[in-house]
Amino acid sequence: MSEGKNGSLSGLTANEAKEFHGLFVTSFIIFTVIAIVAHFLVWQWRPWF
Repeated sequence: MSEGKNGSLSGLTANEAKEFHGLFVTSFIIFTVIAIVAHFLVWQWRPWF
């Protein structure tokens, strides 16, 4: 039980958590850019949508 005090809730080390965070942020930004482009293209195609 004492090892739970020093570890994280996710079980990741600090370096693994930073790597995961970087991948997550990058993926989120790419997804957001694709969504913005898609919305713009639909708006150009049918402005009333």
